[in-house]
Amino acid sequence: MADSVLIESLVVETVVGVYDWEREVAQVLVLDLEMAWDNRIPGASDDVADALDYASVSALAVQCLKELKPKLLEHGAEVLAERLQREFGIGWLRLTLRKPGAVPAARSVGVCIERSASKGEHGGG
Repeated sequence: MADSVLIESLVVETVVGVYDWEREVAQVLVLDLEMAWDNRIPGASDDVADALDYASVSALAVQCLKELKPKLLEHGAEVLAERLQREFGIGWLRLTLRKPGAVPAARSVGVCIERSASKGEHGGG
């Protein structure tokens, strides 16, 4: 399936990092998501109940990262990907998690992961 739902540049303020000072302050993370979803059904019905609710996905992502307070971006990305797939039945996703300003000479640093659900699961419809 080639259909997907996108969320780009979702800003999350949370505790993140490995240094002692980082564990005492909130920092900004920026999240991009691309999630496989069969958009034919909501496209035909024009009913939000048939769609992947990006507001709910965004709210869960923010809540997850705020509660998790990851030391590593890799850990935050893995936990969030698994939770999104489980909660919303998303069969495949690409998740990019960036930490702006972590390296002074770069706009941001980050990780990008792609995950597929176990056999028999699929997103949408």
